[in-house]
This record gives sequence, C-alpha cells and structure tokens, in this order.
Amino acid sequence: MTRRPAWAVPARLTGDGDTTGTPRRVLTVPNLISFVRLLGVPLFLYLFLVLRADAAAVAVLAVGGLSDWVDGYVARRLRQVSRLGELLDPVADRLYILATLVALSAREVVPWQFTVALLARDLVLSLNLAVLRRFGHRPPPVHYLGKTATFVLLVAFPVLLLAHVAPGSTAVAGAIGWALAWWGLGLYWLAGVLYLMQAARLIRQAGAG
Repeated sequence: MTRRPAWAVPARLTGDGDTTGTPRRVLTVPNLISFVRLLGVPLFLYLFLVLRADAAAVAVLAVGGLSDWVDGYVARRLRQVSRLGELLDPVADRLYILATLVALSAREVVPWQFTVALLARDLVLSLNLAVLRRFGHRPPPVHYLGKTATFVLLVAFPVLLLAHVAPGSTAVAGAIGWALAWWGLGLYWLAGVLYLMQAARLIRQAGAG
C-alpha cells in the first residue's frame, strides 16, 4: 500500500492535534483490514506447519498477499489515512514475508539461500533505520518500488506453494512462481538501495546543517 508521506498533509487539516500532519485515528476500516492481515500470519503458520492443511494454507497466504493493496486503497478512498495505518501496513508486510519464507524453507519449498538473500536486505535496512534514528530522522516514506517488490513476493509465495502441494500444477505454477520470486527479489534489493541513498542524503544534510 502506498500511503501519502506525513509531510504531505498540513497539520492544521488533521483536526486532531497531531503535529506530524497524519491523523492518529485507530478505529478505521483500513486499520481493521491490516489487523485481519496480521491475524493471517499465525493462522498460516498453524495450518502449514502444524496441521499440514496445505490447501487451506495456500488460501490464507493468497488472501493475505492479494489484500496487500486493499487497505491502502480503502484508506485513500474513505480518506482514513492514519499514523497507525502507516505503521501497521509495513509491519504486516514484513511479518508475512518473514513467516512465509521461514515456513516454506522449513518444508523445503524454497531453498534457504533464497531466504537468506531476502532477509539480508531487511537486516541491512534495519541497521539503516537505526542510523537514521541516531541522527534524529524518522524512517523515509515508503517507496512505490518497495511496495511493488513486496506485492510481487506476496503473490509469488502462494504460487510456489501451490506448485508444491498440487503435483499436476508443478510445471506451470513452479515456473510462474519462481519468475515472480526472482523478479521480486531483484526489486526488493533495488528498493533497498534507494532507501540507503535516501538515508545517506538525509545524513549529509544533517552534517551540513
């Protein structure tokens, strides 16, 4: 979900005293959607790793991935953008990717090398955020490339899982799933490089000031 950066809405228009310019509403439709997406993470893990109910796990993963853009669309449509929503959305995305990667790797659907390549990017950006906070900066606005990479990966995972649990679809679903997975991995790292460049620019500006 691509949300409007906090600085794009004047604080005086929020009407709730939030100096960041983004309303601090909690009970909104998009926030409810994000909470439901978060609940899908443990549900998927339980179905896939404990019950081995693979068909149900594929369904949960597909709904969670395809709904990645829904909360953002609803937030813009209903004008219910909130600071909580801006925090919940990337958290839900990261949890879906982390949980899915670990689960798929544990059952040898995805090789650990692919998992390490994805998680290494998140580790690098976590260190990047720590440096930004040290210089007094908030995390940079979510870039559309990063959201696209996340969406591609969240579509790739259920397709790969489908290829694993439905032998008759292995050839087609496997080819499509891996094409999406490698494309998503490339975009994921490219977005990470852009975030690092944004951070470097902010830090240089802070040093010049």
